[in-house]
Order: sequence, then C-alpha cells, then structure tokens
Amino acid sequence: MTSRYFETLHNGYGQYFDIDDILFEQKTTQWHLIIFSNQTFGRVMALDGIIQTTEKDEFIYHEMLTHVPLFAHANPRRVLIIGGGDGAMLREVVKHQTVEEITMVEIDQSVVDMCRTYLPNHSRGAYDDPRVNLVIDDGAQFVANCADRFDVIISDCTDPVGPGEVLFASEFYSHCQGVLNPGGIFVAQNGVPFMQPSEVTTTAKRLNLSFTDSTFYSAAVPTYVGGMMTFAWASDDPQLREVSFDTLCQRFAKAQLTTRYYTPHIHHASFALPRYLLDELGNQ
Repeated sequence: MTSRYFETLHNGYGQYFDIDDILFEQKTTQWHLIIFSNQTFGRVMALDGIIQTTEKDEFIYHEMLTHVPLFAHANPRRVLIIGGGDGAMLREVVKHQTVEEITMVEIDQSVVDMCRTYLPNHSRGAYDDPRVNLVIDDGAQFVANCADRFDVIISDCTDPVGPGEVLFASEFYSHCQGVLNPGGIFVAQNGVPFMQPSEVTTTAKRLNLSFTDSTFYSAAVPTYVGGMMTFAWASDDPQLREVSFDTLCQRFAKAQLTTRYYTPHIHHASFALPRYLLDELGNQ
C-alpha cells in the first residue's frame, strides 16, 4: 500500500500526497522535515505537516515574489533575500543581469546543502553566480544590524509560527524599511487569505507602521491550497505598484529573460484584489 503525507495546516480541511520514495527525512524534538518524490508534483519538501515547496509548481511562487518587485523598480542593483534556502528565489533573481549584488541570508547552512542535494532543480546553479553573497545568519538579526542598503528585499519566509514568526513582526518590517534605498521595495509571502485572513490584516497593520504605501498582490499556487496566495508589498513610493503596462512590457523585453508564469499582463493584474479581501483590509 502506498504511504501518504497528509498536510495539517488547516483544521478540518487539507490535502495529501502519495509518497513514492522518501529521499530525506529528519525528525527531532523540534521538527519533522521530509523530502519525498510524488508522481504528480515531483520532489516535495514538507516541514511539520506543512508543504513548503514542490518541483511541479514552485516556479509560480518564486517568479511572482521575484519579478514583480524587480520589474516594478526602475533600476534594482542590490537585492536582499531573507530565507529561500532551497535556492529557487535566487535562481530567479540572477536572471536579472542589471542586478549587481545579491545578498542571501539563510539561518542554516545545512538547509542550503540539503536542498542543493535533494532539490537541485530549484537552484540550478544559482549559488555559483559571482554576484551572490550567502550569509548564514538569522534574517531578523541581520536586518537589525545591517549597515548596507538595498533596492529590493524579498522575504521568503515560512508561515508565522515558530521560528518564522519573527519575520512577520513590526520590528522586522521597521528594520527592513531602514535598510532600503529611497524608492526601494519590500515583498514577502503572506499565506492564503481565504483560509488565513488574520495573516493579511495583521501584516497590513504592521507594515503601515513603517511604510508609506503597502498592499498585497496575488497568484494561485496549486499546492498552497484554499485559493489564491497573497504577497505583501511595501514601499515609500505609491507609484511603484502602479507602473504602467507599457513600461513593464519594455522592461521585460529588455531583460530578455525566460519565465513560465510571470508576464507583464500578470504583473499588472496581480494587484487587483477580490472584494472579500478588500473588505477584510478595510476592517482593520
């Protein structure tokens, strides 16, 4: 009989994956991490009952969290990635040849090593790009003590529970705002609002304490079940999320990079939010 992995993120609702082969598994008193193969989604990584990433659909998540801010910014030279140990966010950032420096802060070197071994299609050699500076440190502590400045900050964090909770805190957002250059952009994953509405409203309140302009944009990622996924967006320049469609097309054509999900049309439309989410945000 085929064994199955049941996701336990939501009460009374979820999904399961057939486990064809276990590639890596680690159990401690603090966590349970597993990477397994599945006929439909390829290699799957899960942590403590929550699906983190799959080979089949990771490109949607990583392209949207990367290319939306990088194409919205007129001239992104220095990029900071917080988390993202699987390397897929890095893979997308290095596609932008105008980016000169990429700092990636991952709390655990073993996560990077494990993902390079068992999820090589995520990074595809991105760690070897000479523009990349991998820093092994706590992301929240890094931005709190950082003297450098960045044009775009991408927070590729887990859900706001356990160790990942600090990356959704007001203090973290304040420190990120402090290390952004003028006209800089901060983005982060923010869950599935139909199932996790409090994540969106809480993030909105906290971002508003530090940034002049904040909102959300969205994409549908199949393995993050329950509807569309939101990405937090914050900047001190409200015009950055309203870059014209023609400008996006020009920047995308000039970049000459290949995507599987992102397009200027998708970018432009992703900031249109459904009424139920607008109502949630209006009731802060």
